[in-house]
Amino acid sequence: MPVIECDVDDARERLEEAGVAVDSGNTEHERWRASREGATAVAYDDKVVVQGETPRTLESLLREGGGRAHVYFDGASRGNPGPASIGWVIVTSEGIVAEGGERIGRTTNNQAEYTALITALEAAEEYGYGEVHARGDSELIVKQVRGEYDTNNPELREQRVRALELLSSFDDWTLEYVPREVNDRADGLANEALDQG
Repeated sequence: MPVIECDVDDARERLEEAGVAVDSGNTEHERWRASREGATAVAYDDKVVVQGETPRTLESLLREGGGRAHVYFDGASRGNPGPASIGWVIVTSEGIVAEGGERIGRTTNNQAEYTALITALEAAEEYGYGEVHARGDSELIVKQVRGEYDTNNPELREQRVRALELLSSFDDWTLEYVPREVNDRADGLANEALDQG
């Protein structure tokens, strides 16, 4: 349940500009509330609390754009190809801003890694970050996206193009390989999602 400390009047304006209907609060302590895509934002004096299963869209509208985010991503596949999942985390100086893990069907480990990177970058873009530093424990994916390795696989080439499109939408970006222990939260989210299937 994300808690966003902000000027709640400015946050309300951002929601209304995005076409989100904002209603009066349900209690004397609530300033206003708004809902979109399975999530509800409730404003208090100096913060907005976002509730629901899919808070990402509302939260991205409420947060002021810009700033730097560190993005961690990981994909998992059992069988290669086999049942697959992804995990991703967005971290700022405030701590973990958002994270997710989900099953993505049957695919290879490399395709899962790319899907995790793309999903994490899409989330960072939705949140409006100006600078992103992506980190993953797949040296192959990192080096392919950075242009150090090539790929003959058409699906991976297509995913690489999408990842580069997303990265270029930021004012500044880096992509680096990190050991699995540095990427443990994203790895854990991917494996939890796989285990739930």
